[in-house]
Amino acid sequence: MNSRALLAVILLSVLRLTAAEPCTSPQQVTEATPQQVSRFFASKHWRVVTFFGYSGAGYEDAAAMLQQASATLDKYDPRRTIVNIGATADGIGALYELAKRKGFRTAGIVSTQAREQGVPLSPCVDFVFYVKDSSWGGYLPGTTSLSPTSTAMVTTSNVLIAIGGGDVARDELLAAKRRGKRVTFIPADMNHQIARDKAASKGLPEPTDFRGSAHPALSPY
Repeated sequence: MNSRALLAVILLSVLRLTAAEPCTSPQQVTEATPQQVSRFFASKHWRVVTFFGYSGAGYEDAAAMLQQASATLDKYDPRRTIVNIGATADGIGALYELAKRKGFRTAGIVSTQAREQGVPLSPCVDFVFYVKDSSWGGYLPGTTSLSPTSTAMVTTSNVLIAIGGGDVARDELLAAKRRGKRVTFIPADMNHQIARDKAASKGLPEPTDFRGSAHPALSPY
């Protein structure tokens, strides 16, 4: 285990020592349209702070990601805020446990592709919304219109924060900026070895840039 990974483990271990186990299982799991998801959050009058980033691609520096997320969460009142991500446990999904330990409610919006492919949900997400979608998100093919899942993510969110990210995160964040929403982008590398292995499995050259496709589109902001 490298030093950065060890720091991430230590951070979560400290949190576990300072609070009771916060995660059991989702309070609510439902399939919903983007409009139904938006109505749910609007009815609760919560500020929806949504995090974007890498999921299966992982993070090269998981400790830094957790530290940046922790500092960001400290700016918000858990009584009036719900932390939203993509419902699954990988990558950026590690923030769910951190958010719960800080006293936040949590939510996840994810494509039905996750359910069909058996991708596990985080045990630390309170409200899960599966959105019927033939893709994982981003733009519909050949258009600049968001898929149903991405539409739900963008329209629901009051504040959008990305720690790295790929094509789907890039499309969602750019769409949010066009709508005048508050967007923050924090550069981060995806896990280098996972990226190398993925390229090798597809017969592609070994990658040399691990910053994700959201970086060139959003780093100036």
